[in-house]
Amino acid sequence: MKKREKLDIIRKVYPHAVTTIDSVNTFIDFIEETLDLEPGQVMLADSICSDDVNSIQYPTRAHEFLGPFKMGGLDGFPFTGLTGMGAFASHVPDEGAVFIYYGPHIGITKKGVIGEIHRVGQSKNSGCCGAAKGALGKLMNDQIIEGNVTDIDFQMNTIEQILLKQKDRILNAKVPLYEATEVIYEAIDRRIHELVEKTTYHCKYVILFGAILINSDSDMGSYTTARRFEILDLHTQVKTDYMHVFNT
Repeated sequence: MKKREKLDIIRKVYPHAVTTIDSVNTFIDFIEETLDLEPGQVMLADSICSDDVNSIQYPTRAHEFLGPFKMGGLDGFPFTGLTGMGAFASHVPDEGAVFIYYGPHIGITKKGVIGEIHRVGQSKNSGCCGAAKGALGKLMNDQIIEGNVTDIDFQMNTIEQILLKQKDRILNAKVPLYEATEVIYEAIDRRIHELVEKTTYHCKYVILFGAILINSDSDMGSYTTARRFEILDLHTQVKTDYMHVFNT
């Protein structure tokens, strides 16, 4: 299957999606040409799901950055919190930048099925994101108890609570899993901004790239649809929106 055919499948759900490889290439070109930085001056922190498929489909060129520092747990929520943000902030080159790539993920098979992918070596499809699907299932069956966050399943319970707050919006949506993913993205985006505001950086820039990461079958690869791309110049405190770079 050709690249354009694969993109056609994904873009039926996410019209602005690009391959994750292309998104990384675009970003590297941007920092070199616009910020006059090399990838080796950029500390990457990702807040994406700990699902193994995200490691399998992680673009090779992303390893040109320093890191990555892993902030995300189930479905990409930044569970390492303020301590994690502060830790990698102290690892950044003085004349470099922090690059935070964050967001939930969702599966789309080559047949266009949302919430599933065909993983390496398996005979059947499996869920993606399994945590989001599990939380959604509990939401639909009224099995989420408000305020119930346990030590033994803290991350899953947190995802459940995020969905519970937007129950009507999710359950009334045409595709509840799609909407649940949007809700989770918004929660991650809010938390990332909160963490950034409370963290001191000793570098030139903080770069935020919020997105929905789209996984597909093992022979399809992964895709990214950007939701936020902005840069804070720490010297001037000016924040600039560069979303046009990914929505051309």
